[in-house]
Amino acid sequence: MFKLIVLCAAVCLVTAVVEVERRSEEVRADGFDAEVSLNDGSARQESGDVHGNIKGSFEWISPEGEHVRLEYVADENGYQPKGSVLPTPPPIPEAIVRALKWIETNPPKEY
Repeated sequence: MFKLIVLCAAVCLVTAVVEVERRSEEVRADGFDAEVSLNDGSARQESGDVHGNIKGSFEWISPEGEHVRLEYVADENGYQPKGSVLPTPPPIPEAIVRALKWIETNPPKEY
């Protein structure tokens, strides 16, 4: 029985190994490009320039089987991710929008 359990565990371990399908990295004087793809659907791509600005994306398959992809830019304005799985803020209430418009059209008077 013990040998059967060890054999099953070894088979599961061998089938669960994630392998690199594609990998490339290129470093130049004016920036870099990097890419890696795994056989489980995960991938990462990014490129950067001499000023430290980076554009890239990464993706994976969620436990629910959904393909998830995030794209990002990292530059002088900070890290800016974009993707459908990121939370979004609720809309600004109408009363706040009206108040902001009123403040904009009626600036405070200086004394």
